[in-house]
Amino acid sequence: MAMSSGMVDRDSKLGLISRRIRDFPDFPKPGIVYKDICPLLADPVAFCTVIDLFAEHVKTLGSVDLVMGLEARGFLFGPSLAQRLSVGFVPVRKKGKLPGATVLANYSLEYGKDEMEIQADAIQPGQRVIIVDDVIATGGTLEAACKLVKQMQGEVVQYLVVMLLPGLQTCQIDKVFHLL
Repeated sequence: MAMSSGMVDRDSKLGLISRRIRDFPDFPKPGIVYKDICPLLADPVAFCTVIDLFAEHVKTLGSVDLVMGLEARGFLFGPSLAQRLSVGFVPVRKKGKLPGATVLANYSLEYGKDEMEIQADAIQPGQRVIIVDDVIATGGTLEAACKLVKQMQGEVVQYLVVMLLPGLQTCQIDKVFHLL
């Protein structure tokens, strides 16, 4: 007998998502365990479950105006979530990838620094923004994305990720919702 999606509890949904993420030890270099979300993306039920859980959570936060997705994997979850919430999607890219006037923020990586940017007219003052990505490792991109929203006088409502990697965060992380 098949179970309807309404009968599946949160733990079962999280189990489904977890089973669709595989580890690749020592990739891209020794000592790193890469979390591969490709099987999650290939499974429409698991992918939809991520979007469902994100949308259910966001609906508890009050009104939201935009979903911001971080290059590159935030682009995979962000547009689907924005569509589900009936709000706009805003991409954040690495420096030099967006046309027109942009706003720039710096961030730290494990081995250096990088920059990300957003189009200068993407967020209006006072707009409430959800930031989406696949994982938080060090928190550098989270800090930069938050800086961008604040520079544009928007409000970061929450940061949504599929996974929060334990023990790697180097920044103070608040307003984070993670599934795993």
